[in-house]
Amino acid sequence: MNNAMPTSLKCGVAGVGYLGKHHARLYHALEGAELVGIFEPNDEAAHSVCQEYGCTRFSSLEELGAACEAVSVVCPTDHHAEVALGLIEQGCHLLVEKPLCVSSQEAESILDRAKAAKVMVQVGHIEHYNPVMTFLEGEVEQPKYLTVERLAPFQPRGTEVGVVLDLMIHDVGIAMALVDSPIERIDSIGVRVLSATEDIANTRLVFANGCVANLSASRVSEKKAREIRVFQESGYLSLDFMNQKGHLIKKSGPTLERHEVPVEQGEPLALELESFLSCVRETTIPKTDGSFGKSALEVALTITRQIQSNWAS
Repeated sequence: MNNAMPTSLKCGVAGVGYLGKHHARLYHALEGAELVGIFEPNDEAAHSVCQEYGCTRFSSLEELGAACEAVSVVCPTDHHAEVALGLIEQGCHLLVEKPLCVSSQEAESILDRAKAAKVMVQVGHIEHYNPVMTFLEGEVEQPKYLTVERLAPFQPRGTEVGVVLDLMIHDVGIAMALVDSPIERIDSIGVRVLSATEDIANTRLVFANGCVANLSASRVSEKKAREIRVFQESGYLSLDFMNQKGHLIKKSGPTLERHEVPVEQGEPLALELESFLSCVRETTIPKTDGSFGKSALEVALTITRQIQSNWAS
């Protein structure tokens, strides 16, 4: 019997800014991955990553794609489609950071090209790989109402899109996965504060099965928060995605009992990349595949259009 470990997948990162450098760090560290190189226009960012991990800085996306089997696309959102399509042409499997891109047309193009090239696209909806989500998936059944709050201090990066595509799309995807019913109605409001697009947003999603999700996001907050509450007939769950902890309130006769949640700690990005590499190796469909990413994007775009139409009226 041959017990030799499978050869490492040759991995690359397109864009090693704030988040991309962590993709590079993990490809360098994960078993079964070899960080071959990066593509990054910024000299300082590229030099820092290449020096730390001993990888190559490729002068073009074509060179990166030719050298790699699996690539993370971690450039600004408005360049996702262009970068992803170029790498698909090179036959690379992709992990594209969320949101997948900035329009339904771009999403269709990415999915169609990937299917034709027989490559896999996973979208970086990182919270779906957070141990908190794993716990929720096991405990949530027929939710009636859920609220999610996602707050962050202002950062200039990411402002090429509004807070809905930047932050709230995480929670759109979470709600869609937990409720598992078509969305029938969306009501949204948003406010510009420091950027040209909405920096604060609230949306109410009404699902066909009667469940309602209330999502709030801000990128001009003084504190950070990523919290969810899910209410169902058996009780309710209150969990913290950021600190990976929470509690469960269950009905016990005429009283309520509180139970601390035994969430297993883990770095969500590492778990996400491990899952990506496993799907590439085993030719399986990712939890957050291109179709899921496109569905979440389309809901987020609808929310964004509602917000902008309110400004115009």
